[in-house]
Amino acid sequence: MNEQQAASSAPMPPVMAQGFTQLPEWMYDRGVLSPVAAPRLIRLNEALAAELGLDARWLAGPQGLAMLAGNSMPAGVEPVATAYAGHQFGYYNPALGDGRALLLGDVRDRAGHVREIQLKGAGRTVFSRRGDGRAALGPVLREYLLSESMAALGIPTTRALAAVSTGEKVQRETLLPGAILTRVASSHLRVGTFQYVAARRDPAALRQLLDFAIARHDPQVLHSPTPALTFLQNVVAAQASLVARWMLVGFIHGVMNTDNMAISGETIDYGPCAFMDEYDPATVFSFIDEHGRYAYTNQPTIALWNLTRLAEALLPLLSDDEDERPVLARQALAEFNTRFHTVYFDGMRAKLGLTAAQDGDEALFAALLETMHQTRADMTGTFRALSHPAMLAGEDTAALPLAFAPWLERWHQRLRQDDARPPEARAQAMRAVNPCYIPRNHLVEAMIRSAVEEGDFTPFETMLTVLATPYEEQPGCERYALPPGADERVRYTFCGT
Repeated sequence: MNEQQAASSAPMPPVMAQGFTQLPEWMYDRGVLSPVAAPRLIRLNEALAAELGLDARWLAGPQGLAMLAGNSMPAGVEPVATAYAGHQFGYYNPALGDGRALLLGDVRDRAGHVREIQLKGAGRTVFSRRGDGRAALGPVLREYLLSESMAALGIPTTRALAAVSTGEKVQRETLLPGAILTRVASSHLRVGTFQYVAARRDPAALRQLLDFAIARHDPQVLHSPTPALTFLQNVVAAQASLVARWMLVGFIHGVMNTDNMAISGETIDYGPCAFMDEYDPATVFSFIDEHGRYAYTNQPTIALWNLTRLAEALLPLLSDDEDERPVLARQALAEFNTRFHTVYFDGMRAKLGLTAAQDGDEALFAALLETMHQTRADMTGTFRALSHPAMLAGEDTAALPLAFAPWLERWHQRLRQDDARPPEARAQAMRAVNPCYIPRNHLVEAMIRSAVEEGDFTPFETMLTVLATPYEEQPGCERYALPPGADERVRYTFCGT
């Protein structure tokens, strides 16, 4: 191999533009690195690295590990911590920001889309307030696993590029091993970002932020005669679709503050989140959500509440006519329920093997959910059981309790009114939308205990493998499809701060 060939095959450091610095300087702070003692790569998402056009060999090497740990940066990577505000459990906090995160910069992926790369748990920033800026190992593994699971389910989400242990302890209720997550997103712009800028009453800065967001997510909107309104409409539609898709798989975000809602329509900030086991619309997993504000059934309402805060922030840009601004905002927000119900009801039809809509479908769906609630049926397991050819044919319904019999009769009658697909074909279509595997909370917690208490990451790797193909039944993985036993249930999860 000659020198030219050797050079061309050598691992290459990433080149990242820092797009956020196009915005006013008071919207970010140049990050100061806080090196950690003994970084170790827990996992590198090589498939995602390839998708991003990054060199996995370099990322896994000494220089890459130094970057992923926040110890040192390659030339051209200039981290910043970004500012934002937010309503947290309904109360406005005007000054939040990246208290434990550094935005490294932008890369353009293989499809030509700009993606942002961020370190979570990289140390104190000017926005840390009294926090240490670090993350514990458990929350890092939870976000890595759940975000990659969501991606495999086909639900818009941030992604996990890497998890690194720091070789240091972080003080929470006890001393815990520290870790850093490398997160990838279309952008980290939040509803709270717009709230932060709007609070300064600087129309030029607000316009600059809007133009940046549009250029990043939907450049065609820049040519709209009403770009702010079109942008708001698009965010409303994206969030309505996202939350509907959460509901269809029983996902509970846990902390839907406005600073945790991305304008991209991606799921972001996996803190006290979990997937529901037995169906109960009032399910809450977040220990700090004492009043159920972010319960499963409340998620569409809260999403619309958050979007209303975005509309308020954008009011000055919606029209030159002050009287027209709130009218336009209300019209845009009114589309949320239409979009949500379209995605949700279409999704329910697909989950139940139905095609064209009919009057009475919503009542059929509601009756199923009520039966599931009354029988404390497992949500994922119920829909998967309905996806069996024998169940569709009415030949074997023993997989569900006897209490389902009246509803099953209604469903079979509705199926006969639908298309004429044979049960196997219909079952195949249903299995493509009804997952066999979700990240069961008791298994996630057991995985975290194994890693934190024993340094054993085998359960983490196994769960990642199983959840990578959630719609396909995998021999030997039956336990990952089962709900928790009575002594395995996990009532609460906790955020990573």
